[in-house]
Amino acid sequence: MSFLEFVEGPLWYFAATVFVLGALWKVVGILRLGRKKDLSIPRASAAGGAVKSQFLHFIPHGGFTFRTLYHLTAGYIFHIGLFVLLLFAAPHVAFMQNNIIAIEWPTIPYWGFVVAAQFAFAGLILLWVRRISDPVMIKISDKDDHIGSWLTFLVMLTGCMALQESVDALRATHMLLVDLWLIYFPFSRLMHAFTFAFSRGYTGAFFGRRGIVP
Repeated sequence: MSFLEFVEGPLWYFAATVFVLGALWKVVGILRLGRKKDLSIPRASAAGGAVKSQFLHFIPHGGFTFRTLYHLTAGYIFHIGLFVLLLFAAPHVAFMQNNIIAIEWPTIPYWGFVVAAQFAFAGLILLWVRRISDPVMIKISDKDDHIGSWLTFLVMLTGCMALQESVDALRATHMLLVDLWLIYFPFSRLMHAFTFAFSRGYTGAFFGRRGIVP
């Protein structure tokens, strides 16, 4: 078995298993926490506040619009670019069809890959620059934040280098980093991809019950 076959075979399945089980463990743990019974008199619907909060925080609003505009814009640029790369880049689609789900869907052309990659890189770099330059972000950031950012950056960089799939060493390096990223994901702040809905919902319900816009 070659190294490429190992990282795309046994190590990939191990990493995917850790990713799924780790993510489920975290989500179930959050759900089991529950919340204390709220004894205050409700002024509005907690459920309505939870739903409103999910959508309201996708756009800048309120008195913090100016301070959050940079973060939201960079976040959208990064996440949309990464989403397009993950689900519509031809090598990814072929890999998922062979290893996850045997369903065909359209892929983006080469120029589309380049555009999406530029968006993803630009957004990730802007977010990291904010993390190391904003006084508040500096204080609340730790090694986990930087490791997640750099590991994601390296996964994307090696993916671009291995796009043509002509050099096995580049493809194996990319896949190795993907496997490491999957293993690291559930135990890091990268889990916000799944848990953000819970935090928004909880906060929205808390303030919504009190008749306050979350």
